[in-house]
Amino acid sequence: MIVVNGLRKRFGSQTALDGMTFSVEPGQVTGFVGPNGAGKSTTMRVILGLDAPDAGTALVGGRPYRSLSRPLCHLGSLLDAGALQPGRTARNHLLWLAHSQGLPGRRVDEVLERAGLQGVARRAAGGFSLGMRQRLGIAAALLGDPPALMLDEPFNGMDPEGIIWMRRHLRGLAAEGRAVLVSSHLMSELQDTADHVVIAGRGRVIADTNIAALLESAGAGRVTLRTDAASIDAAAGVLTAAGAVVTRADARTLAITGLAAEAVVSLLTSRGVPFAEISSHRATLEEAYLELTRDAVEFRAMSPSPSPSPSPSPSPSSEVTR
Repeated sequence: MIVVNGLRKRFGSQTALDGMTFSVEPGQVTGFVGPNGAGKSTTMRVILGLDAPDAGTALVGGRPYRSLSRPLCHLGSLLDAGALQPGRTARNHLLWLAHSQGLPGRRVDEVLERAGLQGVARRAAGGFSLGMRQRLGIAAALLGDPPALMLDEPFNGMDPEGIIWMRRHLRGLAAEGRAVLVSSHLMSELQDTADHVVIAGRGRVIADTNIAALLESAGAGRVTLRTDAASIDAAAGVLTAAGAVVTRADARTLAITGLAAEAVVSLLTSRGVPFAEISSHRATLEEAYLELTRDAVEFRAMSPSPSPSPSPSPSPSSEVTR
């Protein structure tokens, strides 16, 4: 279990962490998301003892990471897939890590197989693609068979097959009872992988919740109605009279809030108004994330201003002869 409590950290005049607090529970994948500058990387560095907080604590299994005698047996981590000696083979890269923790050589072969790298174990890691380096980083994180894992952007550089493998692998690790923390900007992958999500902004936690509950609340009360053009005005009138807020999306579609889908069906049926389709809106993690972090974005691009129209060049017929 990873427990972060009241972390504060400044770099000069810049506040990186402002009371960051959350926990990563065993048996589930916890997504860690937020805009650039939200404090995600600093939080993970503090957990690993790479940065010292100004206040607060970060504990792995109830202890600071720096106090652990064999840390890879408590927390496996992947912060930078490129952090390796490029001339070493994949197997030798893992061997020196294993030896540093007192782990047997056979454990290296086990994690190479689990990461799907047994066929390239004797190739120099410097020649690996980013996706293969990600797999090697996962193998390194698993060396000590730790009860907790922390991975930063593990989907980066993965091809479709690799993304599917990573998604299944992370869920499998949680199913084994491990606490898994995954930071990523790929919301669609986290939505399909994580059970829980921690959303950070400006150095603090904005939301710490179950993903299913978050999506349900984000999409609550939004209904789409499709009907024929001849019936759309009648449908809008009936629903508005019942207290719904109705917006016409196009000639045959209404967006409705304030009434559940079941109530819309019952109301239109009782009034004899025909319809082709009624569906409740299912929010995505990306939609919920953008709504929650709207005021926490540190860097926001300005909308481009329209370019001024160039002054027309004088035509030969308008030239003045002196």
